[in-house]
Amino acid sequence: MTTGRTGNSVRMKLVLITTACIALAACVGDETLSGYGASGTEWVLNDLDGAPLAGEFVLQFPEEGKMTGRTKCSFFEASQTAPYPWFEIGQIEITKRNCLPTRDENRFLEVLQKMTLAETGPGILILSTPDGMEMVFKADD
Repeated sequence: MTTGRTGNSVRMKLVLITTACIALAACVGDETLSGYGASGTEWVLNDLDGAPLAGEFVLQFPEEGKMTGRTKCSFFEASQTAPYPWFEIGQIEITKRNCLPTRDENRFLEVLQKMTLAETGPGILILSTPDGMEMVFKADD
């Protein structure tokens, strides 16, 4: 039979373990691209596979799990929940402006959907695929 003192000791250990687990979970934080330096910045496309595209193409990572952006003729958003350095966006939701998208805008959105890796550093964001496709973005000052 367990005495009251032993039962209290077991309960105290469980409370301490539970508290430690909760504290550890709170320390993990944002493991997506936004948590690794991409949030709070407008990322402007510099080149796609080494060549510039006609127009302005902008990405933002306003909060964990979310990507937004804009082109000349649209605003868009998608989920981005893959842990850094992986990159995987969900279905892109597009809001059209009063103009027709260009071929480069369509290509930008199509290629963006294929990106699977991300690298970020001071003033630069690189999205890429294992087969060598690459999108290079620069921070908008």
